[in-house]
Amino acid sequence: MPIYRIAIGSPAEASHPDTLKAGLSEFISTLIFVFAGEGSGMAYSKLTYGAPNTPVGLVAAAISHAFALFVAVSIGANISGGHVNPAVTFAAFVGGNITLISAIVYWVGQLTGSVVACMLLRYATGGMKTAAFGLSTDISIGNALVLEIVMTFGLVYTVYATAVDPKKGNIGILAPLAIGLIVGANILVGGVFDGASMNPAVCFGPAVVSWTWDHHWVYWVGPFLGATIAALIYDNIFIGEPDQLPVTDY
Repeated sequence: MPIYRIAIGSPAEASHPDTLKAGLSEFISTLIFVFAGEGSGMAYSKLTYGAPNTPVGLVAAAISHAFALFVAVSIGANISGGHVNPAVTFAAFVGGNITLISAIVYWVGQLTGSVVACMLLRYATGGMKTAAFGLSTDISIGNALVLEIVMTFGLVYTVYATAVDPKKGNIGILAPLAIGLIVGANILVGGVFDGASMNPAVCFGPAVVSWTWDHHWVYWVGPFLGATIAALIYDNIFIGEPDQLPVTDY
């Protein structure tokens, strides 16, 4: 990956109408995604009177997150690229597809959208707790870190293959579906171990509203590392240095 493709951007970029629209799009998309994903967990908890995780609950979480992310990416794709995830945005920055200034605007939109979604859920459910992500009793911090790295690697690798790669052709129209499906599949793997975040914004909102920060750093470090590895591998090996860089939202 040529180093010249990584750009900081100018301060004026942060207030440019297109950048602000992209940030707003990320806010709305993340709000929709977190509201549906976190809300489905709260609904299941109410139906089962707070029973521990069950196979049915795990499948329900996977399906709701997959469907919600499919929609969230789709509605933001033509405006911001539909990142809906600070780790995806960081991978786009590492690959030289977005400037750092724009990435910061995206992150503000994503994190704010998650917090607002959780606040709305808490109010709409009569004060139910928005459960923060946490590790199961038999999982160490190291275990969770590896899980988040590997799961986010799969997610970002999928993003690059279906949405960023200039050789993707017509498969690009299937990108939101593929991205939603890999997240749903990863939840079936890691949901019972550490919640299967893959997305710092998804963890940030519940942590703020419930004010629970135990091992919260794992859900930032793991996804950012996994995203970086995926971006570097795909960009260097499979994209390389094209004759003309494509215009892309990612």
